[in-house]
Amino acid sequence: MSSLLEQLPSFTTLLSMYASFSAMAMLIRTILNEMVPKRIQNYISTKFLDLASSCLPSDFTFIIEERWQAVLNETFRAVEAYLPTRIGPSTDSLLIGSNEPLNPGAPPKQRIPVDCKIVDEFHGMRLEWTLRNSVDSNKYFPREKRYFRLNCKKGDRDRVMQCYFPHIATTAQWILNQRETLNIYTYDQESSAWEPTVFKHPATFETLAMEPEVKQLIKDDLDSFVERKDFFEGVGRAWKRGYLLYGPSGTGKSSLVAAIANYLRYNIYDLQLQTARSDADLRHILTSTTNRSILLIEDIDCGTKVSHDRAKDQEDNDEQQNSNLLSSTDPGVTLSGLLNFLDGLWSSFGDERIIIFTTNHKDKLDPALLRPGRMDVHIHMCYCTPAAFRKLSATYLGIKHHPSFLTIDNLLQNITLTPAEVAQQLMKSDDPEAVLQSFIHFVEMKRNLRDDI
Repeated sequence: MSSLLEQLPSFTTLLSMYASFSAMAMLIRTILNEMVPKRIQNYISTKFLDLASSCLPSDFTFIIEERWQAVLNETFRAVEAYLPTRIGPSTDSLLIGSNEPLNPGAPPKQRIPVDCKIVDEFHGMRLEWTLRNSVDSNKYFPREKRYFRLNCKKGDRDRVMQCYFPHIATTAQWILNQRETLNIYTYDQESSAWEPTVFKHPATFETLAMEPEVKQLIKDDLDSFVERKDFFEGVGRAWKRGYLLYGPSGTGKSSLVAAIANYLRYNIYDLQLQTARSDADLRHILTSTTNRSILLIEDIDCGTKVSHDRAKDQEDNDEQQNSNLLSSTDPGVTLSGLLNFLDGLWSSFGDERIIIFTTNHKDKLDPALLRPGRMDVHIHMCYCTPAAFRKLSATYLGIKHHPSFLTIDNLLQNITLTPAEVAQQLMKSDDPEAVLQSFIHFVEMKRNLRDDI
């Protein structure tokens, strides 16, 4: 043991060797700095680090946030639709639930809970997904921020970008196109998020009590819109379409919206303008909607003056001192803010979007809202016509022809009834004969009351 210690170099010798090595390293570094250009040094350093990274096993993490540059992140949405199809034995938790009260025996639907780990295999790559959330406390109105973490080998990073993410996008698009149920969303101001509810309205174009020519016109316009993406890009316009449904209450405006959603298989975002605190808040709300969806703004002439004809409002408000305020219930949304979203610079975000406005009083709307590019198609929802009555009779009574129809046609020419009033009368009995006679009596009574007045 003592002989082994005697063979070890002394501390003085080690110190001398370290000093010599340090001096040599400094000399080499000085020579390299003087003789090798800085750009070549950086190149060599980068290549050396890349070589070291490829040789050493290490992981790489992708972060996919729910929002991307002020709009909803379509990659996040695609991952959210794709991952439930990859649930396997390694999945450690699941979020399940059912939203079908009429079918309690249906199997529950599966969703990804926070902190759940899902492992996917793709082209020999092992990919680990985790959903996380956090609260942005730096803002005056705290908002929950959700994001996915994807862990993979660093050497697989390029293949994930070039092959895996396009695969997710394609698969998610197919899943969304095949979805059996639609959602209707309402905006929750407290959580600053759209809250979904299953949308199962039975209305279709086949059941709508409208003139056949009008229904076909709407369907043709919708088909043309969906199929003309390249046209909209070619002419430099945002891929969206605006509809105005106007007419008295009970004429089927909401049913038409449901029929359009069922026809296109689009989700509905039901927006109440009063929920937006300002134009900036309205912008955040609208940019949180998804592509291939319907934005519905019902009764736009009610609850806020943002859509009112400014010339008429000015005449009514000449005696008021503060004519700049919209109303006591309208905290800050302006007409310019709404117009900027409809066809201004912010109208270009998103693709394949339908915007539907409804109103009972078209004459109250500001002309700036009514022009093409904002409300492209104006559809008058009129009172019940003979053709509409025949459709209602076929739907509710199961009959398409009856001797009483001629009498009813003549009565409808001289009285105004909404399709909702007619439908209410047709639901009174299961006996078609009794229902038709009762309906004729109802219309005659209403006509007599009108004549007496």
